[in-house]
Amino acid sequence: MRTIQLLLILPFLVLLILAVHYQFAGAARIALQLLIFGAAVALARLWWANNVWTVWLAAAALVFVASVWWGTIRPSNDRDWQPDVEFGVTSEISGNIATLHHVRDFDWRTTSDFTPRWEEKRYNIDEITSVDLFTSVWGSPAIAHVLVGFGFKDGQHVVFSAETRKDKGQVYSTIGGFFRLYTLVLLAAEERDIIRLRSDVRDNPPETVRFFALNLGPERRKELFLEYLALGNQLAREPEFYNTLTTNCTTVVWRLARKIEPGLPLTWRVLLSGYFPQYLYDHGAIRTDVPFDQVMKEAIVPSSREVGPDGPTFAQRLRALERN
Repeated sequence: MRTIQLLLILPFLVLLILAVHYQFAGAARIALQLLIFGAAVALARLWWANNVWTVWLAAAALVFVASVWWGTIRPSNDRDWQPDVEFGVTSEISGNIATLHHVRDFDWRTTSDFTPRWEEKRYNIDEITSVDLFTSVWGSPAIAHVLVGFGFKDGQHVVFSAETRKDKGQVYSTIGGFFRLYTLVLLAAEERDIIRLRSDVRDNPPETVRFFALNLGPERRKELFLEYLALGNQLAREPEFYNTLTTNCTTVVWRLARKIEPGLPLTWRVLLSGYFPQYLYDHGAIRTDVPFDQVMKEAIVPSSREVGPDGPTFAQRLRALERN
């Protein structure tokens, strides 16, 4: 029994200290962490004295107080957001025309020097000609950011990306993403904004961006597009927290895809998003005419640093990959 107490209570105290660390700052953070440390010392004394039921009661009281506090932390759409995530996409549909509000089309010179631009765009949902998946890797090959783009008969393209919505001055923390530190936002953006930012602009660290054309029929394309629009409107009404493991860019893609293909199995390659293309390859959702390693090599979007100032434009580089 004492071993079970140790295995249950100690991890809880560690998680509680981390939660306080990411939810508070300054003197409040220090004071609360000292309070938790004091509670831990008191529990340790009771545990050492073999007061089994007193330990359970004290631990239950601490869990109750922590749960009440945790339940008061609610996601919000009304904060002082960083400029690149200031707006999530919302939409309206009239007949076969979808009107998207706040489509991002920034002109990025560097990650800190840019001209912001949010636009209203109209797309014919009966004329979706392609669905593309983009992955961006900047550190571990096991972790990638996943984006999904749609092409239309009139030449327009729009890319959706589920991202962390950070306050001004806030920086991303993988660990913090487990502790309700960020709100989830669905961005809609032009390719030359959201993809080029990753392939050409970011260099600390540089990102490796890959492009995969998805093998979906016309009805599946339309259904997936409408699911993205529905998610954008839902998040505008009912904000959600981003979670590093359970509600991130890849799990959102998989969740949407499963709505139109309920038989899709959940796999560790969804959670370790860098392996998501292998998952798609195994299910025939991307090209399989060549070995997977070759698919990955040929899918890389060349950056402007590689092709030089006189090389092909970003649009030309991307469309060349589309023809593969």
